[in-house]
Amino acid sequence: MAVECGSRGAVIAPDKTTFDYIANKPRAPRGEQLAKALINWSELRSDAGAKFDRTVEIDATTIEPMVTWGTSPDQALPISGYIPNPDDESDATRKNDALRALNYMDLKPNTALTSITIDRAFIGSCTNARIEDLRAACSILKGRKVASGVKAIVVPGSSEVRRQAEEESIDQIFIDAGFEWRQSGCSMCLAMNDDIVAFGERCASSTNRNFEGRQGAGSRTHLMSPAMVAAAAVTGHLCDVRTLELN
Repeated sequence: MAVECGSRGAVIAPDKTTFDYIANKPRAPRGEQLAKALINWSELRSDAGAKFDRTVEIDATTIEPMVTWGTSPDQALPISGYIPNPDDESDATRKNDALRALNYMDLKPNTALTSITIDRAFIGSCTNARIEDLRAACSILKGRKVASGVKAIVVPGSSEVRRQAEEESIDQIFIDAGFEWRQSGCSMCLAMNDDIVAFGERCASSTNRNFEGRQGAGSRTHLMSPAMVAAAAVTGHLCDVRTLELN
């Protein structure tokens, strides 16, 4: 996702969690080949004494769930926030971008994010439909139903993920909650085939892009995590998933 931030590329040093994740995957090396691979992969890190222009440390436990309000992934706020006022933006380009985004999204400044109702809920894409993502969403959906008037679908990130989810009966939790359980694929991430958000409809989506028309001409997309999509689906509006986790 470094490309979304304007980078040409990014290198992330793998750790034991990464190695454990890879070890049992269908196309991963095994036995002696895996042992050799782990030695090579362990060397993919910065040299000792390397100097960096900037070091940023973030305590993930303090980060509030985020959602987008505009038409670019960077136009996002904590779920407790309010739609920003473009007049408060000093940079002319960013101000114009915000004005265009608010017009397209049909939103007004100072509107509480939690007051925004949705028509669609989509959990899918190669980015946010891994088995871990589906489990997280199901932890919110279990025992709950999709809100009246909301159409919800889930598309596993791969055929392997779909098989594993069905082995764990995750598919049934989605179905019982009122989601459509689909084959893996791109689907509503980019309005493929008939999986389109209609003109003027608003979608809570676990995908990674919310550009104008991405999910269909005139579609309005709010990006968030799979668990947050599940929370929006059962409440009918953008919602802080943590309030449901406490119930």
